[in-house]
Amino acid sequence: MVITVSLGALLEIIDTSITNVALTHIQAAMGATLAEVGWVVTSYTIATVVMIPLSAGLSDRFGSRAYFLFCLIGFTAASMLCGLAPSLPTLVLARILQGLLGGGLIPKAQAILFRTIPNALQGITQAAFGVVVLVGPALGPTLGGWLTDGLGWRWIFFINLPFGLLTVLLGLAFLAPDSPNPNSRRLQMDWLGIVLLAVGLGSLQAVLELGHQYLWFEDATIRGLALLSAVSLPVFIWWELRCRQPAVALRVLRHRSLVGGSLFAMVLGMGLYGTVFLVPVFAQTVLGYTATQTGMLLLPGALVSGLVMALLGKVINRIDPRFLLAAGALGMAASMNWLAEIGTDTGVDSMYWPLMGRGITTVMMFLPLSLVTLGPLPREDMGAGTGFYNLTRLLGGSFGIALLAVIFDQRRSLHRSNLVEHLTVTNPLLQERLAQLQALVLERGEGPGRVADQALQLLSDQVGRQASLLAFSDVFRVVGVLFLLALPLVLLTGGRAKSAPGGGH
Repeated sequence: MVITVSLGALLEIIDTSITNVALTHIQAAMGATLAEVGWVVTSYTIATVVMIPLSAGLSDRFGSRAYFLFCLIGFTAASMLCGLAPSLPTLVLARILQGLLGGGLIPKAQAILFRTIPNALQGITQAAFGVVVLVGPALGPTLGGWLTDGLGWRWIFFINLPFGLLTVLLGLAFLAPDSPNPNSRRLQMDWLGIVLLAVGLGSLQAVLELGHQYLWFEDATIRGLALLSAVSLPVFIWWELRCRQPAVALRVLRHRSLVGGSLFAMVLGMGLYGTVFLVPVFAQTVLGYTATQTGMLLLPGALVSGLVMALLGKVINRIDPRFLLAAGALGMAASMNWLAEIGTDTGVDSMYWPLMGRGITTVMMFLPLSLVTLGPLPREDMGAGTGFYNLTRLLGGSFGIALLAVIFDQRRSLHRSNLVEHLTVTNPLLQERLAQLQALVLERGEGPGRVADQALQLLSDQVGRQASLLAFSDVFRVVGVLFLLALPLVLLTGGRAKSAPGGGH
């Protein structure tokens, strides 16, 4: 059963990042602009974010096993539609369908594990599930690049067919049938709540995904989406708290452990997805790594995460998870500071160590965070709790990427201005450097009339590269500070569950 639900969650997680490396190929095949093809990623993320909090209510209505299998079958079918899409609008629509059907897989998988596995085995169970969640984002680009280069971009979607069918067969064989729910027929769909949630979260996610591309609030569309989200989400919260059968059970937030753990999960999402976004850009733009080198750079950290997760799962029951959580946050802050010290003259091997440190400390936070956040929840609140917990981690990633991108741009502009101020024509070091660059240009065979301009362009590129290096260092340190600021949230988390969860689901 653990393998079944973890494999289902892995399919959804990989598809979050597998398309990133294929966007240029899709752009060429569809004849689209880069902004247009970006909707292949954005549409999927928005649909997933909207669906995660709705998964608990749909599961209560139709049954955990039935809903999980329905999501699997629908996700696999939508993947085939993505692969067969003849045009970009069709592909975007298929990706929306894929996100809507796949969005329930992760929270439902985790809820099934917490409801059915005894507390004594929760450590190793959540470790196995955690391997999927942590390795998936790094595995996606690697697998996507291999499939795209070897077979074509459509195979990043077709690959889901055999694994999707296998997971469905495993689910039919090993997931216990749903217990009869006498109230299921009397449950009414909260259509107003669903619409408000879809509009509010969908608009918020669109702002986070597209804001940087369209210069944030300088664009009228971004301002409109932000206003729509700012109005819809408070109305959604008001409606759900007064609705007798809400689409999302917000009253589950009465549990202190869920509130504290979910807030910490948002910071963890910033660190997990934010650094996965930052490191490839840093490696390629500043250190000059190729795409293949960048993919291999992330792989050891992912493998170490899986190994440490497996080892930690065996001893987690003998260690206070809150101690691990605090130690992981401190370790992550140290790893980010280590990354901030990387320079242009740093050897390739030196990048592996801080990234492996990041992988180890992420595991030290992820596994105990799941246990102390969801472990104390009563069985009836487990579905809504896992949905909210996973939503905050995903939103934390979106907030993190958007926030870090803004900080990076601002710091790079500042550092470039500061560096340019010191480049005066009377500076002998500048004159010496320009002479070296002019000699380099002449060696390349450029005509004498263009030597000065080419040398100045090379100097400008070097200044920009140095400014980017300093900006990346600032951003890595910001991530480290965020984890230090999140340490007090550990005090809000609960302890272990005191009794085993029920056996049904």
